[in-house]
Amino acid sequence: MAAARRETGAEPATADREIVISRVIDAPRELVFEAFTEVRHLSRWWGPEGFTTTTRSFEFSAGGVWDFVMHGPDGTDYQEWISWTDIAPPERIALLHGESRDDPNAFRSVLTFTPDGAATRIEMRTVFPTKELRDEAVEKYHAIEGGQQTLSGLAAYVAGLTEQKKEEES
Repeated sequence: MAAARRETGAEPATADREIVISRVIDAPRELVFEAFTEVRHLSRWWGPEGFTTTTRSFEFSAGGVWDFVMHGPDGTDYQEWISWTDIAPPERIALLHGESRDDPNAFRSVLTFTPDGAATRIEMRTVFPTKELRDEAVEKYHAIEGGQQTLSGLAAYVAGLTEQKKEEES
């Protein structure tokens, strides 16, 4: 019966392997999308609180790659690799994220950018290869809190861009 429910759309087939995080950001969709898709912006806000990012290479296009290192507040370096699999500006980005190109534990994410009045609702829907990998990401790496902190960093960064733009216009 569970399979029938999944087929009818009552519950996504990926529900036990998925993390969904969303946030409303007080900025137009185009600006939020730009902050997420240009390396000059990404490296300034990406990652949980206390983390910094060093980009080794970046090509934002379908099939392009972002190869980077996240530096944890405790000094630990995390090798990261993202391949952009589908891009529909300024509405949607799909990606594959792992430690390297051949990472068997890489996960897929779809980010949607939806207007919400003058603001933008961003949703990150991440699906892991297995429930166990999702659970490990949540329990060991605090993926939910980290994702929420990352979107908070994006919101703060975009607020700064908005303020800077207002000052330039006055």
